[in-house]
Amino acid sequence: MTTNSKARAVTRKPPAGALKAYVASLTGTSLEYYDFAIYSVASALVFPKIFFPAGDEFVGLLLSFSAFAVGYLARPIGGVVFGRLGDKIGRKYVLVFTLVLIGVATVLIGALPDYTVIGVAAPVILVLLRLAQGIGVGGEWGGAVLLSSEFGDPNKRGFWSSAAQIGPPAGNLLANGVLAVLAATLSNTDFLSWGWRVAFLASAVLVAFGLLIRLKLEETPVFKAIQAHGDRPKAPIKEVFTTEPKALISAALSRVCPDILYALFTVFVAVYATKELGMTTGNVLAAILIGSAFQLFLIPLAGAATDRFNRRLVYGITAAATAAFIPLFFLMIQGRSVVMLTIGVVIGLALHAFMYGPQAAYITEQFPARLRYAGSSLAYTLAGVVGGAVAPLIFTSLYGAAAGGWWLIALYLLAASVVTIVGLLLGRDPQPEEDVRLLQDAQA
Repeated sequence: MTTNSKARAVTRKPPAGALKAYVASLTGTSLEYYDFAIYSVASALVFPKIFFPAGDEFVGLLLSFSAFAVGYLARPIGGVVFGRLGDKIGRKYVLVFTLVLIGVATVLIGALPDYTVIGVAAPVILVLLRLAQGIGVGGEWGGAVLLSSEFGDPNKRGFWSSAAQIGPPAGNLLANGVLAVLAATLSNTDFLSWGWRVAFLASAVLVAFGLLIRLKLEETPVFKAIQAHGDRPKAPIKEVFTTEPKALISAALSRVCPDILYALFTVFVAVYATKELGMTTGNVLAAILIGSAFQLFLIPLAGAATDRFNRRLVYGITAAATAAFIPLFFLMIQGRSVVMLTIGVVIGLALHAFMYGPQAAYITEQFPARLRYAGSSLAYTLAGVVGGAVAPLIFTSLYGAAAGGWWLIALYLLAASVVTIVGLLLGRDPQPEEDVRLLQDAQA
């Protein structure tokens, strides 16, 4: 019997905890993006008024967005700290801690007294809580991916790893639903006074649900096997940089195009459609919500598709299709049609889904099992700083430089697509045999 046939024989049925691990992984990343969405709104509408009352509204807005950026800049810290721990002490315990860290910080922001009550301590504490959120998120993603993928079939890593990737659309839909209810039931005064706090405090429900599942899970079978072999790394971060530099570069570059594409269709499209085309904010939000709803199904579908077809090939073709679609998208919406805007956003987010769905599997399989948490977390967080974190600022700058034109933005996406394709060319195809051998030893 060949190694691959043995793999399928051993893993024909996923372990009993696979579905529970899938839900636990999805819950954590949903909380992360729920927080991202409500913090984005609060940074623009609420925090400049109640935490940064500098007298100048524009200065207050800049200070608020600076606090927002701290969350991104802190992610690599979380990637280093928790990536190291995840490969040394296990996936489960680290993920319980990161979920609590993110959730508690979010709830405390909702309960934080404003500037009029505690003075300058208010913005200082806000920044510290945002820092805690960023550190927690930096350690959450890599573990969430491994939690679901290492419980699942190694030959179907694309599907099982996609749990963590469903978080962004799920979190966005949930956050927008909460904000829509608050906006419909509260006056603007009440929303600024206390309504925004409800959105933050509500994250406690997600934290409680996620903890309930994660605490009942065992450690992943793959990490148990690593423990049994006595093969846990002593210095995983150092090993990743010294023994896996090519894998780290490949995994990081693979994130660039999907991250920038997502920023275009969930953030910048609202600026362009309202300021340049005169559409309403409601029109844009509706298009984004419809596209996000489609992603709930397309992301796991894309992950599963790359289990049947070559993962790098599907990923690369989608990156190339993205570069071709962006000019077409801008041409589609010049007629100011809401229908065309919605179709364009849905297609754009579908392209994102076919890169983002298999992205988790692609990144984790670049590293050996004993270095997966550290390697994946480093690649994810470092790429996020130069990709999604700065993309909205770059879009805005290019939009201004081109006097409202879109061609510089299309060139930016073209460059991002090329970068991601180069990363894929540097990478390796799935190698489930390593996990299979570990699982066979664990079963023995």
